[in-house]
Amino acid sequence: MTLADDAQSLARIGAGTPPEDLLTVLDWWRFAVSELTRAGAAFGQGTVSATDDAAFLVLGGLDLPLGDIEPFAHARLTPAERAHLHALLAARTRQRKPTAYVLGFTELVGQRFRVDPNVLIPRSYLAELVVDDAPPWLEGPPERILDMCTGSGCLAILAAQVFPDAHVIAVDLSPEALAVARENVQLHSLENRISLRQGDGLSAVRGERFDLILCNPPYVTTASMDALPPEFRWEPALALAAGEDGNAFLRHFLPALPAHLTARGVTLVDVGHNRRLVEAAFPDLPFTWLATEGAEDGVFLLRRGDL
Repeated sequence: MTLADDAQSLARIGAGTPPEDLLTVLDWWRFAVSELTRAGAAFGQGTVSATDDAAFLVLGGLDLPLGDIEPFAHARLTPAERAHLHALLAARTRQRKPTAYVLGFTELVGQRFRVDPNVLIPRSYLAELVVDDAPPWLEGPPERILDMCTGSGCLAILAAQVFPDAHVIAVDLSPEALAVARENVQLHSLENRISLRQGDGLSAVRGERFDLILCNPPYVTTASMDALPPEFRWEPALALAAGEDGNAFLRHFLPALPAHLTARGVTLVDVGHNRRLVEAAFPDLPFTWLATEGAEDGVFLLRRGDL
C-alpha cells in the first residue's frame, strides 16, 4: 500500500483520523504493538511477535531499513506518513491482513521479495540451508536445480545467487503465483538463470534430471486448516492444504523422484512440524532430518540411492 492509496484505503477500512499525539517512529511502533495486541493478531508469517510485527509494519511502511528501529526512533513523521501508517495498521488489525501483504513485500535471509495473496509469505526453513554455499550434503556445486512449488520464487532466486553456474527451473501449479515469481526474478535480474514453468508437480519436468531439488510443498493437515487464524486464511489454500495427514502432495512427489535425480542428486523438502506424520506415511524411506535455526527436524533430505 502506497501513500497514494491512503485516502481511499482509510475510507474503505474506516480507520478514521490518525491520533495527533503520535509524532515519532517510536510513538508509532508502540501504538502498533498495542493495536496488534488488542486485535488478537496472529504471527508466524515472517514475524514472531507483536513487537517484531510492529517494527516490520512501521519501518517497512516508511521505506526505512528493516531490522533495527533505534536509529530512527525519535524521527518525526510528516502528516502524510502518519496517515499512511494509520491506513496500514488499520488493514493489519481490522482486516487481519498479514503485514507482508499489507506492505506488498517481505524479506528472507536479507533479500527482499514481492508478495501478494497469490503466494505464501516466504518463511521456509529451506532458505537457511540454501544460502550455505558449501553444504556437507552436496557432492559439489549443482549444475541443475529444481524448485518445486516455487510460489514467490524466493528459493529459486536464493539458489541461483548461491550457485552462479547452475540453471534453475521453478515450477508451480498456480499461474497467479508464477506471475509474482516472475516479478521477483526480474527484481533480482535473474531472467537468464531461472526458468519458470506452470505444471502439476514433477510432470512439468518430465524427462529431466537435477542435482538438487528443493520443495516447500503444501503440508497443512485438514484439522489444522480448519483451525487457521484469520491471517493465515489470506494465504492461498492451494499452497497449504494437504489432506488428512498433510502428505497428499508427497504421495505423488516422492515415488516420482528417482527419475528426476542425477546419480549425485539430493532432494530437500520442508514439511514444517510434520516429521511424525511423514515418517508414519513413508516408513521405508531413510529420511535424514536437517536442523535449522527454526526447527530441529523441519526439513528432510533424500538422496537418489535412498529412493
